[in-house]
Amino acid sequence: MDREELSEPLSFFWGIPALVWQVLFFYVPLSFLISTSFVKYSQDLESSRVTFEYYLDLFRPVYGYIIGRSILLALTTVVVCFCIAYPVAYFLVLRTQRWKTLSFSLLVLPFWTNFLLLVYSWYFLLENDGLLNTLLLKIGLISSPLHIMNTKIAVYCGMFYCYLPFMLLPLYSTFTRLNPKLIEASQDLGATYWQTFFRITFPLTIPGIQTGALLVFVPAFGEFVIPALLGGDKNMYIGSVISHYFLTVRKVGLGSAFTCLCALILVGGLLAGALVTKLYSGRGRYGEK
Repeated sequence: MDREELSEPLSFFWGIPALVWQVLFFYVPLSFLISTSFVKYSQDLESSRVTFEYYLDLFRPVYGYIIGRSILLALTTVVVCFCIAYPVAYFLVLRTQRWKTLSFSLLVLPFWTNFLLLVYSWYFLLENDGLLNTLLLKIGLISSPLHIMNTKIAVYCGMFYCYLPFMLLPLYSTFTRLNPKLIEASQDLGATYWQTFFRITFPLTIPGIQTGALLVFVPAFGEFVIPALLGGDKNMYIGSVISHYFLTVRKVGLGSAFTCLCALILVGGLLAGALVTKLYSGRGRYGEK
């Protein structure tokens, strides 16, 4: 047996732990979640039956508002994080030469701390006697503290801050792989700064944008810690509803059905976005007939 024939079973052998981990902690809980959403137990838990009652309960306007609010929160987080992260990554890679590594390290250093600490830092910043209100009162811009905590503003601020690295890191990695000779060639051929940016720089960084948008949108869609701590649960989101059904009222079947429905919406939206991106890139490459 030669080396190539031996490498295939060895590769499979080293992949067994990852496969077992994926089965135990992804497929088994997922199958339990799906089966629970179709099973209803009697009050004495001695009998059960298959039912679609949990899914029928979800066809109410309130759940549509919650899903729409979560989609809006996730999309807004993606857009704002992109608007902040893109120019920062562009400046660090293409405009900073001497202190590029140090500047990037200082930028991501606060995000190495615990996620809950990041959220609580905004709590002490935005509360009535927090740093922001204290500063505004001292300089005379306001006469009474601004009520920012337990509002949508606080939730969005926490989302932008906590998910910014998920957009910044893929963009930074994409810019580092960008060949600067392409930009120099474009400028030598007489292209302006904006022509070079929109025809060379931006198209080559689209993979980083797509990766960052995916890394931000998926967890932001089901986020519940930030709305609970900064929003005071005044506005329910998908993660808030799921945690309420599983941890508070113990309606496991309804919570499982709502989780499966949101997962289908998320997967469907991602597939639709991927299809639109593929069609758009195909038209841009081969031209519209």
